[in-house]
Amino acid sequence: MGTVELPVVVGVDGSDAASDALDWAAELAGRRGLPLRVVHASLWERYEGYVAGTAADRPAERLHSEAVLATAAERAGRRVPALKVMTDLAADDAVTALLRAGQSAEALVVGSRGRGEFASLLLGSVGLGIAARAQCPVVVVRGRPQNVHGGMNRVVVGIAERERPGEREPAPPSAAVAFALREARLRGGELEAVHAWRCAGPEDHGAREDHARRAAELLDETLGGATAAGLPPVPVAHRPVEGSARKALLDASAHADLLVVGARRRQGHFGMQLGLVNHAVLHHAKCPVAVVPVS
Repeated sequence: MGTVELPVVVGVDGSDAASDALDWAAELAGRRGLPLRVVHASLWERYEGYVAGTAADRPAERLHSEAVLATAAERAGRRVPALKVMTDLAADDAVTALLRAGQSAEALVVGSRGRGEFASLLLGSVGLGIAARAQCPVVVVRGRPQNVHGGMNRVVVGIAERERPGEREPAPPSAAVAFALREARLRGGELEAVHAWRCAGPEDHGAREDHARRAAELLDETLGGATAAGLPPVPVAHRPVEGSARKALLDASAHADLLVVGARRRQGHFGMQLGLVNHAVLHHAKCPVAVVPVS
């Protein structure tokens, strides 16, 4: 029995942000040789119901939803001509519909904000709800045009501190590192691994050098096993940074096509706990952000 091909799922609502997400998702699916599933959520479908009939019999809301999906499918097909595109009109709110679709998806792609939301740089409620709770990687397409359109030739991944301070053995690549490495390889670009460190208080020069050395070792150990998989090599830049993780990742996002961060599930909590750093990059990064569940 062959492996089931999970699609890349993208949410659309007719907004400009959703169009950017659609383009990004189509290219992601094309690079990975996967189908694209385009989802439009309409609560009206649930509350009003729908009886099939001629186009003239269809309520305006239904016609609008069908037009959004048809326009999106046509756009995706033009973007990636060989792409298999499926459409789905979901009778639910956007978060619920996309979370359900994400249960059987390679990745979920959403825009930074949708119709009816304030036209600000901040992430909309739909994107934030999905990034916090989805079971698959979620890509929020945001940032400057040159970053969104792949002009930097670089993928950045944030590397967190070891879960156990005494841990020395190299662990298998985390899901976030594996996702970032694959994207860098498929794009033919560089992978930049960023780890931020800071001293707890005023320390002498020797202590500061020790912190920097441990940060460099962590990057070596984390990425060492990730690049030796019998696949084409990916140029990897290790960047230990003294300072806050928030600032280090936001600075790195300015010269990246994609910023990848992990979100750890915690026992007794519903969904993923994004944390302050992930919230910050989702709201302020200069490039698209992928949030990848890690165990």
